Amino acid sequence: MHDHSHDHHHAHSINITQVNKSLIVGILLNLIFVVVEFVAGFLSHSLALISDAGHNLSDVGSLALALLAFRLLKSKATEKFTYGYRKASILISLLNAVILLIAVGSIGYESIHRFIAPRPVATNVIIYVAAVGIVINFISALLFFRDREKDLNLKGAYLHLMVDALVSVGVVVSGIIMSYTQWFWIDPFISLIIMVVILTSTWNLLRDSLSLSMDAVPTSIKIESIREAALKLPGVKDIHHIHVWAISTAENALTAHLVISETISHEETSLLKNQFKHTLAHLGIQHVTLETEVEECNEEACR
Repeated sequence: MHDHSHDHHHAHSINITQVNKSLIVGILLNLIFVVVEFVAGFLSHSLALISDAGHNLSDVGSLALALLAFRLLKSKATEKFTYGYRKASILISLLNAVILLIAVGSIGYESIHRFIAPRPVATNVIIYVAAVGIVINFISALLFFRDREKDLNLKGAYLHLMVDALVSVGVVVSGIIMSYTQWFWIDPFISLIIMVVILTSTWNLLRDSLSLSMDAVPTSIKIESIREAALKLPGVKDIHHIHVWAISTAENALTAHLVISETISHEETSLLKNQFKHTLAHLGIQHVTLETEVEECNEEACR
């Protein structure tokens, strides 16, 4: 006896239409700023601005890939891809992390080279452009604040944009210091700090997306919590063969065997399953397949 559920949705679900709009706005805002920042960095000879522009460009790519991921979430299941293309959102999240790591390498190489041979920079341009960057990144991050804990791609976008806002603060401060001291080595030094910040923020995204791509249990879900919830149900004696994995960055699935008392009727079993699915939905598991087994016991133990 088994049952399969695909239709249970809770308030934790994401408004994909709204998220798509937020992603498009975020992409346009940051793409315009990337062009402005890169040109300003090139004209002012500021590696910090060029590095930050590179980081912002990787965020534009990240947002674009996230937009693609949410479009794929709408894909219909086929006989070959029975969950549609939902898993692509996890692979895209992994690709985002890899792109950011490549950006870190290029920034680090150029920073060390410039640190050895500092060049004069136009500090006023650095200050004004980076100040605009603070506003752009902060506004863009707020677009994903509400849904940041519901999806790995949105969490990555939010973290990257907030980090960018903080990096822009650092660039403004460096510009002010250089304008008063003429210590131009601060420009590549800030680039090295940007590199470390990107590396730190990217590590968790890389770890989580790699784990999910290997069908690890999502970090927000605890197997013990599932077991405890099952054993609280009247008539459930045990639960085993529990498997939990991510279908996408926003949806999880579970299969399990419930061992129930032989005194439970067929109708009661159906109610029990529905109750358990409702509990699992609150735990962040939307697709549930349950198989039931009758408890094996001797005549005296079952009296």
